[in-house]
Amino acid sequence: MGVRKLNDWIEAGLIDAATADRIRAHEAEHARPLALWAAFGIGALAIGLGVISVIAANWEDVPGQVRLAIHLALIGALAGFILLRGERIGRDQPWGLEVTLFLLGVLGLAFFGHLGQVYQTGSPLWQPLAIWLVLFAPLMLMRGQSWLLAVLVMGTLVYACWDYAFAYDRYFGAEQQLPDSWLALVTALPLLAAPLGAWMRGGARESFWRRLEQLGLTYGVGGASLVAIAAGIEEFRENIMALDSQSVRAALALAAASLVYLTRRNASGEASAAVIAGSGILCLIAYPVSGEALAGGLLLMALWIGIAAAALHAGWRGVFQISVAIVALRLIILSFELASDLLTSGFGLILAGLLILGIAWGALRISRHYAPTSGEAK
Repeated sequence: MGVRKLNDWIEAGLIDAATADRIRAHEAEHARPLALWAAFGIGALAIGLGVISVIAANWEDVPGQVRLAIHLALIGALAGFILLRGERIGRDQPWGLEVTLFLLGVLGLAFFGHLGQVYQTGSPLWQPLAIWLVLFAPLMLMRGQSWLLAVLVMGTLVYACWDYAFAYDRYFGAEQQLPDSWLALVTALPLLAAPLGAWMRGGARESFWRRLEQLGLTYGVGGASLVAIAAGIEEFRENIMALDSQSVRAALALAAASLVYLTRRNASGEASAAVIAGSGILCLIAYPVSGEALAGGLLLMALWIGIAAAALHAGWRGVFQISVAIVALRLIILSFELASDLLTSGFGLILAGLLILGIAWGALRISRHYAPTSGEAK
């Protein structure tokens, strides 16, 4: 805390001199020697880069089994370190534990790639990712502190689900193709991160579970937005965009929304549940109106208008502003799509420019006057 900032607060009457002295004492007691830690970090980085350089220079000369043994030993050493010192580090240096767990997870992912390189395996990628989720994800979920591990687990889950959905054509042929409704269910499973995060919130690792819930919510909204965009481009008839697939997505979204609502009975939980339910319903509506540019544009705007209303209810200022911006942008694009002939003339370009300025001005006014105060409603 800067001395100048404290003096400004005293002059503004926000705090008194005694409070400022207590703040200075607290900051001095908890100050971190950043320069010293930076020196340690640079030294550790230099050692690590040196080890990597030595290994890389002699990579082809090291037997594959030896490389795998070294790789496995590194994973075991990190896991043992977390087992022995994880509680203490998590209490005193939570980010230290977070980075250590992240390195363990990345080493685990790299091990499967290393294994495939040594033994020249050709299995689909979702299989090693699924094994990683079984072996490493529980540790991440039990010890994760913030967004870093939440993104790692969620990203791996999403990639594994989508690779599974497209693997059968590449590896097994059409005779073993699974039903499209089953593939739609698998690709929708990451949405369940939202009710899981909502259920686990309120404990010691509030930040981690909140981020996981937000990632699940983002996945659902992103998927619904892509469905709305696709509906404005082409007609849905088969594969994972068919009616049965959209029905599966809608049913899973409604189930996830119900779980979120029952788990978090507050403004934020109600808004999250409404957004997830709306995303699922959009997938169902998109099927009969697909192939129409106007319908696809209106669907996307309706989704984000609903998200803006939910953000007002929950107090999500950033989400509200993003929603207004997306609706304004889609409205501009839609105006170009519907009036493409006018754009061939100078008069049409003038009208388009005035429309863009008007929409941008309106979006700015709406954001300033109606956006909720910063912070999530409890």
